[in-house]
Amino acid sequence: MSEPRAVLFDIDGTLVDSNYLHVDAWMRGLEAVGHPAAAWRVHRSIGMDSEALLDDLLPGVDQAGRDAATAGHKRAYLASVDRLRPLPGARETVLELLDAGVRVVLATSAPEDELGILVDVLDLTGLVDTGVISTTNADDVDTAKPHPGIIQVALERGGASAADSVMVGDAVWDVIAAGRVGVPALAVRTGGIGGDELTEAGARRVADSVADLRDELLG
Repeated sequence: MSEPRAVLFDIDGTLVDSNYLHVDAWMRGLEAVGHPAAAWRVHRSIGMDSEALLDDLLPGVDQAGRDAATAGHKRAYLASVDRLRPLPGARETVLELLDAGVRVVLATSAPEDELGILVDVLDLTGLVDTGVISTTNADDVDTAKPHPGIIQVALERGGASAADSVMVGDAVWDVIAAGRVGVPALAVRTGGIGGDELTEAGARRVADSVADLRDELLG
């Protein structure tokens, strides 16, 4: 893979250590509507489109129940955002890419309000507000990952083609979404998914963290 012109980053579990907060929040939301789920099942759904997640975790439950579970997740997650932390080396890698002239796009399945929190945790708000870093989120598309819509929007906002871009994510959903539009994907284990699953989904390389991909991303 040649040096990319644009790097598309997932955020939850890739740049910010947030996946297990989401697991806990979804467990609370599901339990509140009378449909508790085991942590491992919730974890395996993190990073996909919220409607797809609900299809998996609340099969047969009506829209009112789905909406209540979603609201419960939101309340529990927002109550825990003070525990969010950048993953080691994540912010520094983003800044090095920018300094090297590589376009950075934050491409997340999170809604816009959660994206703002994550960007703030990474201390990148100024770069996003000034357009140095582009973003896309679940509100930009009808269906988020593993549907490729977010990746397509991210390419447009990064002014790059699939051939000269790379996706970095922590979930099989990131890898699958990128592959559906021809964007090569690199994966990290920081979201708690095994390297064998990420490789099977199509990841070109799996590393322990974004920082460990620095040399490859910078060429």
